[in-house]
Amino acid sequence: MADTTFPRMSGWKNGYDPKQVDSFFKRARESFERPTPQPGDLDSRAVRTVGFDLVRKGYHVAVVDAALDRLEDAFAKQARDRLIAQSGQDAWVSELTRVAASLRGRLVREPGEHFDNPAPGVIGYDIDQVDDMCEKVNAYFTQGVAMSVDQVRRVLFKTAKGNKAYDEDQVDAFIDRVVEVMASVD
Repeated sequence: MADTTFPRMSGWKNGYDPKQVDSFFKRARESFERPTPQPGDLDSRAVRTVGFDLVRKGYHVAVVDAALDRLEDAFAKQARDRLIAQSGQDAWVSELTRVAASLRGRLVREPGEHFDNPAPGVIGYDIDQVDDMCEKVNAYFTQGVAMSVDQVRRVLFKTAKGNKAYDEDQVDAFIDRVVEVMASVD
């Protein structure tokens, strides 16, 4: 990929390291275009969790993030299509149902009990905000209430401590699974 794939930040603003971004997108393209997945290939989870160093005059963060969102969606849809082609529509629905069921266990809990509290003295996510997101996700899955994958993907929670907070790692893992399901459906 060319060095000018994405616009760069100007002035003293930091952006994503162009070499890292270009290398990642090159590897993603190779993985995506391969007819059958190989060990070490990238997938939607790898795209969702990638991180880049910030450097002066690097690539524009918002533009790269938007491209990563589209790439993640493309990988999720490709995985869905491959599963359907290999094992049929019923296998895909079964897998989707299995993953959604694992999410449902958290969604049916009472407010304040969706996730564990962080360890003493450790900062976590604000319980009320996370509970609100869980209600919206539950309405999406159970009532078909409109919600975009980007609303989940880009959610930001205030931080809190103690019994006013949820463990960040648990919430992040849950959000990742919700995004995975929504991206494969849309």
